[in-house]
Amino acid sequence: TKTQNNFIEDYLNFHQLYLDIILESESIINGGTCESCQSTEGFFCCLTCSGEHGWCRTCVLKAHQSLPFHKLQQWNGKFFKDTSFSELGYIWYMGHGGQPCPSSQEAMQDWEDVHEGVDWTENNPGVNIFTEPTSTTTPLIIIHSTGVFIHNVQWCHCPGSSVHQQHLHLLKAQLFPASTSRPRTAFTFDVLDHFLIDALECKTSAMSFFQKLRRLTNNAFPDSVPDRYRELMRASRQWRDLMNRKRFGFGHDTEVNPGTGDLALFCAACPQPGINMPVDWQDHYESWLVMQRYVVDGNFTAQHMNMKQPHLDVTLSDGLGYMVTDADYQAHLSSAKETKERSSCSNHRAVNAANTNRSNLRATGVAATACARHGCFVPHTVVDFQKGERHMNVDYSICNAINYHSNNIETSLIIYDIGCQWCIHFKDRINNSPGLSLPEKSQILTGVGKFHLSAHKLPCFARFSLNFIEGAGQVDGEIMETLWAPFNKISPTARSMSQYHRQEILDDHMRDSNWKKMVGIGETLLKKHKRAVKGIDDTKLPFDELTHTLDPEKIAIWENDEKMAMELRGDHLDIYQLKIDKAPTMAEIQLTLTESETSDIERPGSIPWIIQGINLEDSQYVVFIFDVHRLPHDATATQKAALQEKRLKLAGRITKFHEIADQMMEGIELDWGTVHVDDPQFCMAEADEQAWEVSDEDNSELIDEEIPAEDMVIWMPSSLTHELANVLGLAKLQEEELALRKGQANDCLEKIRLALGQKAVIYRQYFRSADSVWTGTRSKQEAQRCSLKIEKLVRSYQRARSAMERLGMDQQNLENIYQEILPEQLTVNKDVTEENRFGQGSDKLAWFWRVDGAHKSQQHAWMDEFYRVNWLKAKTRWRRWEEELTLTRHEMQWTISWFHHQKSQWLRRSMEAMKSGHQAYGHRQVLLWQMFAEDAEDKFKDHML
Repeated sequence: TKTQNNFIEDYLNFHQLYLDIILESESIINGGTCESCQSTEGFFCCLTCSGEHGWCRTCVLKAHQSLPFHKLQQWNGKFFKDTSFSELGYIWYMGHGGQPCPSSQEAMQDWEDVHEGVDWTENNPGVNIFTEPTSTTTPLIIIHSTGVFIHNVQWCHCPGSSVHQQHLHLLKAQLFPASTSRPRTAFTFDVLDHFLIDALECKTSAMSFFQKLRRLTNNAFPDSVPDRYRELMRASRQWRDLMNRKRFGFGHDTEVNPGTGDLALFCAACPQPGINMPVDWQDHYESWLVMQRYVVDGNFTAQHMNMKQPHLDVTLSDGLGYMVTDADYQAHLSSAKETKERSSCSNHRAVNAANTNRSNLRATGVAATACARHGCFVPHTVVDFQKGERHMNVDYSICNAINYHSNNIETSLIIYDIGCQWCIHFKDRINNSPGLSLPEKSQILTGVGKFHLSAHKLPCFARFSLNFIEGAGQVDGEIMETLWAPFNKISPTARSMSQYHRQEILDDHMRDSNWKKMVGIGETLLKKHKRAVKGIDDTKLPFDELTHTLDPEKIAIWENDEKMAMELRGDHLDIYQLKIDKAPTMAEIQLTLTESETSDIERPGSIPWIIQGINLEDSQYVVFIFDVHRLPHDATATQKAALQEKRLKLAGRITKFHEIADQMMEGIELDWGTVHVDDPQFCMAEADEQAWEVSDEDNSELIDEEIPAEDMVIWMPSSLTHELANVLGLAKLQEEELALRKGQANDCLEKIRLALGQKAVIYRQYFRSADSVWTGTRSKQEAQRCSLKIEKLVRSYQRARSAMERLGMDQQNLENIYQEILPEQLTVNKDVTEENRFGQGSDKLAWFWRVDGAHKSQQHAWMDEFYRVNWLKAKTRWRRWEEELTLTRHEMQWTISWFHHQKSQWLRRSMEAMKSGHQAYGHRQVLLWQMFAEDAEDKFKDHML
């Protein structure tokens, strides 16, 4: 596959040839003979037509009779120079489909015989688009997507026709007039569509767009092209309004005026009774499924400056889109009362900025409500801020959202980054504000977005986390941040517009955002479905394994607590918080670490001998890590002597161990043994602790020529392969070691769990809250001790697992029960240290927390609390993914039903329409929504319920 650079390199081989061909296209065509009549000089060419063409004046006009916006050039003897249709005598006839008006005096004259216009290049260097009008024609400036043109227009003179109908004649010619009386400027429908798409997709301002058109017309002298920027601003507003009314059916439903939010598109996948689901939905769906799930957020970039003459502003669609009706909103603000309060949670900017003021701004920003699952703005919910993000502003947006298409939907989930403060007096504000209302029996569940929740105080986590809200599914509550990003690009342009022009611009961009969400809803739901299936796979099995290892009686208690918390909420949700008073003190942790040291167990026969060998392996590790590794490079004679003494003692124990082995083997030669190599992944703790002591120098002078005791080979039954042991008659001895190795592994796993739990407590209760350097240093030392202990246990477990593998343990047990331990599985459990962190929707405990033995760990009060919280959270993670899968499957069906609803609406309109154009457009819309429905059905056919 070629890269971009490969293609550029290929081009370099031809760039001179390319340049030659391009330059040759500047020469005269066909030797200067007209290609059509073959009788006159062909000095005219067209830059817009494809291919090379040379025409005479008469033939070029005939060829372009229906192509008035092509760009023509004329050969002047040396080169092709720009010319225009009006210079060549072209007349655009209005009122009769491009044909001359039969009532006109010049109707019988040939249109190509009109005298050519006067060349105005003297006053307009580089441009030849002006012409002197005749007595029966009018010069009309027409703006097209390829530039600015001036055409001589002849109006209809039929009886009954007047100058007051000229703008209508232009519309029939697909030219939008800049004024309704005696228009002298018009815009093609094409250029207005281009501008709207450019504004929506590229965030192009009207000034930049028109400047582009001027440069396309004359790049050398753009100022010589007539400036119609103001006309473009006005015409684009009118065109946008017309297109919206057309697309939402109000060109057909002429007896009904659009109401609040009727010119706005909403979400196809959200439940809407009577639209994409039955009105009697209670008989078909569980209540948690049909819940309004909204996210609210403010944007302080979308400011608006004060207007000098606001009373002169004219609205085209006030309240018909996403922004609220201004008069009703102002009435609400005048009657609502805002209490000045500081946040009782973290120092939230939104609450504390509520009393700020900007004297030069009419609006300091906007607040909007969107569906939390798909990111579609809710119609008639966008409000302006006046003094920061006040509750009275947000309340109006939320109430409008809850009342939108909420037929008998009683539960609404409101996700707001300061929801913990907003919800406190929400009901009181509703009761005291005549402009606010909610449906009867309305129940509000308040949540905080997962990213913002990490900045809240810890008590907010359990009470406002989306992980603990039944029916929330896997929604993060942060989708508004992605919606604001493109809006921030248009905010500087909209800042100085008139109020209603800005309102239309914001409405248009939100409408376009929802349209793109709807177009991509198929792929979006498929991705959600795939994530949900994977999420269940990642969380269901770990939860089941954890449940299997815990005490059933305690699980029953926890389930009852969970059920009560889901029903009562509030303080009852604190069951998801760790009760830290159950955690052991620092002294208890030190005592536990001391008591958990491995001790020799005296047993007769081969069992004590094997146990002694296992203990010798641990002793070798201790000498290496705690004596050799820590020996300074400038060790004193006393330190060297102490090390040598420990080595001699260890070597003596190993020698005695091998003497007993010789007796047990009854003459079998023991020429091999097992060498255990430490895993460098688990050498970090001691390396960090003794980094200042580590020396790169060779310490060989400290070591005798003989092999040091910590490096001596220890012979064990596992030193033989399982097959060789059978041949030598040592199978029984290997069975005994295998049983002891299992015990060694089980003990290590149990102690690893305890040590990790204790380390988490140190980080949370001591290290993180240290109020002095001494306390912090001491806590760090204790955490380091835990780390060393954990690494020692892990290496002991690794030795046990390696031995079990050599002793012939079946692969299934090694893969499922005694798995490998990875460094990332030994991190401090964040459910203890960072309960309100972001991104825990798919967290799961490492495998060794879920194996048999956890029940034993519950005998410790702290570990019991640890397991309680982790079990509850593991269950909520799995349940949220289960909800996500169920929701996604229902949303697929709701989406298809929404498309069919749109189709049925347009089918009704097309059947009721009396005019052929209205009927044709209606049928085209029916086909469009039918295609959307069929595409969704095809994508969802294997995933729906």
